[in-house]
Amino acid sequence: MSNPRMCPHCRAFIDPKEKVCEYCGEKVGKVFADRPDPSHALGGFISASHYTTFIILLINFVLFVATLIMTTKVTGESAGLFAGIENKVLVWFGAQHPRSIRLWGEWWRLITAGFLHGSVLHILMNTWVIFDLGARVEEIYGTSRFLVIYLASSICGFIFSMFWSPLSVGASAAGCGLIGAMVAYGRRTGSSFIWSFYLRWALMIAVIGFLPGLRIDNFAHLGGFVGGYCIGYVAREPQYGSPIESFWKSLAGLAIGLVIVSFFFSYQLLSRLLFQ
Repeated sequence: MSNPRMCPHCRAFIDPKEKVCEYCGEKVGKVFADRPDPSHALGGFISASHYTTFIILLINFVLFVATLIMTTKVTGESAGLFAGIENKVLVWFGAQHPRSIRLWGEWWRLITAGFLHGSVLHILMNTWVIFDLGARVEEIYGTSRFLVIYLASSICGFIFSMFWSPLSVGASAAGCGLIGAMVAYGRRTGSSFIWSFYLRWALMIAVIGFLPGLRIDNFAHLGGFVGGYCIGYVAREPQYGSPIESFWKSLAGLAIGLVIVSFFFSYQLLSRLLFQ
């Protein structure tokens, strides 16, 4: 058997062509059936299991480069590889900024903030976490639920953050949400290994968050974890052909639409600031 897949129900390794697990008898459907095989479009550059995660991380890196270039223009100095991003540049691009959200109704910052980062170390750390977690969560929950969990966790994280930090960015709220979804899956299915393994992830991030001098937004992490856990506990594994899949696909489409609309508002604000 080549390239075995893991049954999302009993965690046994089975033939990827099988539609019913030979160990537990549960239907498993196709691998990543929500999405066409990307290998034809990308020449096999990335694996199918990381395709959705790769797209999210690509958006993060493009925005990071844009904010780095803007920081260079604002400061008049050449930004080094490990230079930080100016706070006002982050605000221009859509950082979580409580004053802007409360006074001017810029709700879209709760979404755009999750795609921005304040330094090279910041984006590299979040990339490592999300690249590893994204494929695992998508394998269990499917692409539609994964997208909903990711965005909802990020929004919950920055809602919590509004009461803690005057300025916050980063994909770590969504990353903590993915951890929360895996903990919820382990608890719901009775897999002590899964929930304890990812709970250790959560505890490690919590400990790092309290180290002095790192300026980590612990409230964003907490909110993301809570959001991911709640959705992960309610959501079930994909039941391909079931009407419930249309519901999750609609929610995923709404999530993508919210991201597009939010960045449209962010672009309008940036255009006014730069060309007024």
